[in-house]
Amino acid sequence: MDELNASVLVVDDNRDIVEAIALLLEKEGYHIIKAYDGMEALDKLVNNQIHLILIDIMMPRMDGLSAIMKIREKNNIPIIVLSAKSEDTDKVLGLSIGADDYVAKPYNPMELTARVKANLRRYMRLGAIGSAVTENTVIIGGLELDMMQKKLTVDGEEIRLTATEYKILELLMNNAGRIFSAEEIYQRVWNEEGYAVENTVMVHIRHIREKIEINPKEPRYVKVVWGLGYKIDKQQERS
Repeated sequence: MDELNASVLVVDDNRDIVEAIALLLEKEGYHIIKAYDGMEALDKLVNNQIHLILIDIMMPRMDGLSAIMKIREKNNIPIIVLSAKSEDTDKVLGLSIGADDYVAKPYNPMELTARVKANLRRYMRLGAIGSAVTENTVIIGGLELDMMQKKLTVDGEEIRLTATEYKILELLMNNAGRIFSAEEIYQRVWNEEGYAVENTVMVHIRHIREKIEINPKEPRYVKVVWGLGYKIDKQQERS
C-alpha cells in the first residue's frame, strides 16, 4: 500500500466543493469517498477503509468538530480541516481536539494536494500502514517511546497519539535538552517551510501535554522556553 492508492474521505455539506475536491484528488490517483455531514462521515468510516479525512467545520446534523472528537476516540488517521479564512478559532479548536492540519477556503488546489500528500506520507511512514523500522526505545522519566512499534507508554499505560503528535514527541525525545522553535518543529514534522505557525504547533503541544502530563499546566516533560521554543528536559532521561 502506498500513498497514491489511499482512500480519502471528503466531508462537506457543499456538494460542489466535494465534487471539485474529488476530481482534483482522483487525478492524483486517490480513491475518493464522499459524505455531506458528520453523521454520514462516521458511517462511511465504519463501512470503508479510509486513510485520510478532509472535513468541513460547519455542517448540519453533526458538525466537523463533533465528528473529529468521535473519530479520535478510536482512530488515528490523518484529519485535515477545511476552514474558511474567517474561522481562525475553529482552526485552532480543530487542531486542539485532534486534527492534524487545516486548509483555508477558498483553497489553493496545489496546496490542498500537497497537504494531503504530506499527511499521508507521514502517517504511512509512522507504521500505521507502511513500515518504519528503528529498533530503539527512548525512556525519559515515565515516558517510554518504542520507535519500532510507534508506541508511547506513560508510567506503563499506552497512550494513543495522532501521527502528528507522535512525530513531535519523537523529535523532542530523541533530542532531549535541545530547544526547538515552533518553525523548526513545523519544518521537521510537516516537511514544509513554516511561517506564522506558532498557533498550529502550540495546539499540538497542548494536546500532547493533556495526554502525557499529570497536570498539563505544570508540565513535567514538555517545557516551553519563552521566546525560544519547546524541549523535553534531559535530566528526566533514565537511559
